[in-house]
Order: sequence, then C-alpha cells, then structure tokens
Amino acid sequence: MAEIKDPENTIILETTKGKVVIQLLPQVAPEHVARVKELAREKAYDGVVFHRVIQDFMAQTGDVEYGKKGSETFNPGRAGMGGSSKPDLKAEFSATPHVRGTCSMARSQNPNSANSQFFICFTDAPWLNKQYSVWGQVIEGMDNVDKIKRGEPVSDPDSIVSMRVAADV
Repeated sequence: MAEIKDPENTIILETTKGKVVIQLLPQVAPEHVARVKELAREKAYDGVVFHRVIQDFMAQTGDVEYGKKGSETFNPGRAGMGGSSKPDLKAEFSATPHVRGTCSMARSQNPNSANSQFFICFTDAPWLNKQYSVWGQVIEGMDNVDKIKRGEPVSDPDSIVSMRVAADV
C-alpha cells in the first residue's frame, strides 16, 4: 500500500472493482478539494455509479443527485445531469496536466459549473489541460480504475462503495 503522508488530503475510494487512493491537491484547487472532502465526509458519494466510462479516456462519477443507488432521486437515465445541493464552484484551472490517474471536476459548457461530478483519466488527455479543475492524483489502485465497466451510458454500472478522507478512517 502507498504510504499516506497527508491523511487530511488523501481520499480512500472503495469501488465495486477495489480500492483506489487519491492524493488531493489543495495547492492547485483549494475550493474543489474542499468540496470533494465535504461531500466525502457527508457520505454523499457512497453508492454513486460510474455513469460515463470511455475506453482510453476516463471514468466519470459523482452525480450525487441522480447517480446514487438506493436514493429517492436515483435515475440511471439522468445520471450525469445532476450535482449536489451545494452551489457550483468557480473554475480553478491550473497548469497541472491531465495524465493517467488525474482526478478532475466534470462541468457543463460553463467553466464555473463544477459541483460534485468528477472523472479519473485512464490515459493522458492534454486537450483537457487548463479547461477543467484538477484536484487529485491516483497514487494507488489505478489497476482497479482500469477494471471499471465501460459505456456511455454504462449498463449495470460499477459504483463507489465508499469515499472517505483518510484522516477520518
């Protein structure tokens, strides 16, 4: 297991394919890191499906409104269209590149529309650089990310079992 040097800025993501450890980057995107930690601490991401998974690109999840299995608002047909009850975030674009294992916020055409959804890059995606807010990097478990079921939308999708800040575990 990777050594966790900063538990307050590390996410332990348990997925239906196994464990993924994400190093948060508060120096790159402080508001986005704060939001991810806030939602993780509220257990908002638990049960949320990976609704859009594109081979050789990325796995997207984080729709706590329509993508959370077992919730009153769960709607597989709308997963990817929702967010959380919290306000959208102002973009925090940076020079941090989108490479294999990068965690970045999903958004609409509006750069300031990121809310709860995020994606993990399977491969380098330089065309996303400086257009999406990078907030983390997978430091362990990319082999498990690689196993996430593909699709747009995904039928019988994989999901987040639990997502916690390492300091709380």
